[in-house]
Amino acid sequence: MKPIIAPSILAADFANLEREITMINESEGDWIHVDIMDGVFVPNLSMGIPVVEAVKRHARKPLDVHLMIVQPERFVEAFQKAGAATISVHAEACPHLHRNIQQLKQLGVQAGVALNPHTPISVLQHVISEIDLVCVMSVNPGFGGQKFIEGTYQKIKELRRLISETGSKALIEIDGGVNQANAKPLLEAGADVLVAGNFVFSSSQPKEVIRQLKAL
Repeated sequence: MKPIIAPSILAADFANLEREITMINESEGDWIHVDIMDGVFVPNLSMGIPVVEAVKRHARKPLDVHLMIVQPERFVEAFQKAGAATISVHAEACPHLHRNIQQLKQLGVQAGVALNPHTPISVLQHVISEIDLVCVMSVNPGFGGQKFIEGTYQKIKELRRLISETGSKALIEIDGGVNQANAKPLLEAGADVLVAGNFVFSSSQPKEVIRQLKAL
């Protein structure tokens, strides 16, 4: 099965966002990854609901919204109404994670859970059957352009074992530092979805970069 490629617009040219979304529409990319940062859970601010609404007006690919925020339960309905197809909340921000997952399911979106690099896969053991997507952070969240954390490969293998043992249908998404050098090893370790930001948008031929990732 070909990988799902989700270009991250965090690295896009925000002065020409419609053009960047059109590029993804015309590419072999599958999803549009949208990083939401609140300056509290992570040390940065990115974008909010109005930007997601604007992206949705032009997007022909599903919006994969990654909430790097505290108290995500306060905002998930607004992001669903703004056009999110998948919403991922951080396990570290959710003391009642099962409740958060159920809220996403009730909203009719794909329910994702994101894990910081230090967070063990074992925190998902009792909810993995409820999850549609696990977003494994391969950098520390909050900034684009960071160096890939090599321990991610082992983490993917552990997650793949948990998914297999429980019969879960969850997809494994990798977010952070994905490039041509590590993309294939990530897929071989068990990843299904590759998020790529700087690697795509810093290229003079972003559609070709997406095509190459899709062909792996």
